[in-house]
Amino acid sequence: MTIEQLPALQIMVTLVAAPICVMVRNPRGAWAIAMVANAFVFINAILLLNQVLDTGVIRYALGGWAAPTGIEYYIDAMNAAMLVLISGISALVLSYAYRSVGKVVPLGKQYLFYSAWMMCVTGLMGIVITGDAFNVFVFLEISSLAMYTLISFGQDKRALTASFRYLVLGSVGASFILIGIGFLYAATGTLNMIDLAARIPESESQRAVLVAFSFITLGVLIKSAVFPLHAWLPNSYTYAPIAATAFLAGTATKVSLYILLRFFFSIFGTQYSFGQHLLNGVLLPAAVAGFVLMSLVAMFQTDLRRMLAYSSVAQIGYMVAGFSLATQAGLTAGIVHVINHAMVKTSLFMAVGCILYQVGHTHTPSLDNLMKKMPFTCVAFIISGLGLIGVPLTVGFVSKFTLIEASMEKGWWGIAALILISSLMAVIYIGRVIEVMLFRKSREGAPESTTGMSEAPLSMLVPMYVLVIVGLYFGINGGATLEVAGQAASQLLGGFR
Repeated sequence: MTIEQLPALQIMVTLVAAPICVMVRNPRGAWAIAMVANAFVFINAILLLNQVLDTGVIRYALGGWAAPTGIEYYIDAMNAAMLVLISGISALVLSYAYRSVGKVVPLGKQYLFYSAWMMCVTGLMGIVITGDAFNVFVFLEISSLAMYTLISFGQDKRALTASFRYLVLGSVGASFILIGIGFLYAATGTLNMIDLAARIPESESQRAVLVAFSFITLGVLIKSAVFPLHAWLPNSYTYAPIAATAFLAGTATKVSLYILLRFFFSIFGTQYSFGQHLLNGVLLPAAVAGFVLMSLVAMFQTDLRRMLAYSSVAQIGYMVAGFSLATQAGLTAGIVHVINHAMVKTSLFMAVGCILYQVGHTHTPSLDNLMKKMPFTCVAFIISGLGLIGVPLTVGFVSKFTLIEASMEKGWWGIAALILISSLMAVIYIGRVIEVMLFRKSREGAPESTTGMSEAPLSMLVPMYVLVIVGLYFGINGGATLEVAGQAASQLLGGFR
């Protein structure tokens, strides 16, 4: 095995681990196999990121067949950072998941849960690493089918309807993307991303390219849950097993946003997407309406999981707003918020999972005085909640400050003001939960009271705190993520090299 094979191993290890989990059929054995495979791909992803930052883009020809005849993996700063993000979050949530999943998923089906998890990780990393447009669709389907399965494992019967709704809307989104890729192939005769970028401006069938552009735009917006095409997300996040929710909240929509970046900046090109066809005329209004209206909706939710789900749609709005600026500063802000929000939202859902594990529900008004019973969980929730708001020294501050700065640089002062207003709404819905946890008097004897509860198991607290500490580190040392995001933005704006 040589370092040249690292890109292939990034996909193969978790792909092979999935059927092994099924063959083992033992919950602990399947979890251990998934953990080992995930730890391997996380270390592998860090090596790939270091290699990209040191030596530049990696191009790997699968089976030795050079592109465009064969399929290649293309790794630059953007997707190398995404590989670290996906595999890192998956590893942490998997280590957290064992106790949580054991309480929700029947013992005889847990190996299937971990097998679906491995397939989901494989699909998400495959979308990110491939340099072939049709492969994006193939891996998108692999990850989507695995996600529908993970959501359906939820204890509540509504998990099945949530999974079915996601299946229907997700299939519509994926079909649009496939049709768009088909039109691109018809117009250019290639599926290799680098070739597509070179041939699109010279294509004699610009009408087919425009149709492809339209279909891919619609498909990606559905898969990314950009407002108002987010209908599948709130119920999926609310009724899935909480470990699956934490994993999907940190990775799934971010990977869909990666597709948006790769197609509209690298393949179609910034000038074609934002200059010639004014994509920002679609993206920016949707983004602004998303982060304002969904923050407003989150304020009125009484279930923690549903509140965080609507908050996620709002946060996606911030990311898309950054992309729609189509400048170095805006793109950097959007990318760094993808990374930072993944850390914050995953740790928030992990904290909610600890509450669900011990208290048995996530009804906010009934979490009175929870701080006395579950201090470590509450502290983790508060720190992560401050990150979601964007308080200084948290990762949320780094990305929101960068986004406001980028908006002002472009002269869009109104957008900067709306970001501040939306952040104030986050103060209200996160602050209300903190107030209940810290100050509301315990209602002894109430049916849903937290009286008699104790702290969550150590096996759930430790991975959650690792992520909280990582988030704090990148909040204090914001330059580290900004540097990677800045390099990724430069490569996206510069197109394939």
